[in-house]
Amino acid sequence: MASWLPWVRRRHHRLLHTPLAPEQAAVVARNVPLAARLSPEHRATLDGLVQVFLDDKTFEGCGGLQMTDEIRLTVAALACLLLVGLEVDDPYPGLDVIRVYPAGYRVPTRASDGLVVLEQQDHRLGESSGRGYVVLSWRDVLRGARDPEDGQNVALHEFAHQLDAQSGAANGAPVLGEAGLYGPWAAALGAAYEQLIHDVDAHRPTALDPYGATNPAEFFAVAVEAFFERPAALQRALPDLYAVLARYFRQDPAAQGSIRRS
Repeated sequence: MASWLPWVRRRHHRLLHTPLAPEQAAVVARNVPLAARLSPEHRATLDGLVQVFLDDKTFEGCGGLQMTDEIRLTVAALACLLLVGLEVDDPYPGLDVIRVYPAGYRVPTRASDGLVVLEQQDHRLGESSGRGYVVLSWRDVLRGARDPEDGQNVALHEFAHQLDAQSGAANGAPVLGEAGLYGPWAAALGAAYEQLIHDVDAHRPTALDPYGATNPAEFFAVAVEAFFERPAALQRALPDLYAVLARYFRQDPAAQGSIRRS
């Protein structure tokens, strides 16, 4: 998705063809070992998308966090890992600000049953908003990113929500790009979502985080975590789901083998 402003297009074109500096690449290698699975072509694309992301987005430290280049690079690399096969030159155009806390944070919430209003504090590790921001816990971003096979990656989860919302609503159906994918997508995700709900209700082990049974949007985000972090296990357990995710992302992490750690 390209900006209509010529000077923005020129800047993006230049950045998209600018490799990361050696010290930047070292941060990505250390903190985002998932990037080691990429082909040389996709790795070059990742570098360029990270450059554009860093140029376009504002990072804010919250809760006393001092923003650093390491934090910015790590978050940008995880966000752009989702995009390397999607042929975009403007990563997450609806996103303006990434707010990062040192660790999990609390958000005041209110709920009402019509008679009683309940006020409480929700503990969160991240959130994605359609109003142009993502919030992340740095401790949990780093923990999930450095363990690339645990199936838990809060940054991938929240940026999957951003992709989902680009269709106009976060409902588990992002803009698929390929017209012929809509039918298989609805069938595969619908069946896997219903299976997850039944498995969670029956207390059976699942290939996906049980949190995905919350709603279709959370199911998509949880499936994205599994697709990138546990691709072989996801392909074995839910081959139709894996296949449509591979078509959408135009990546096949299960075929790329184990992660080469630096």
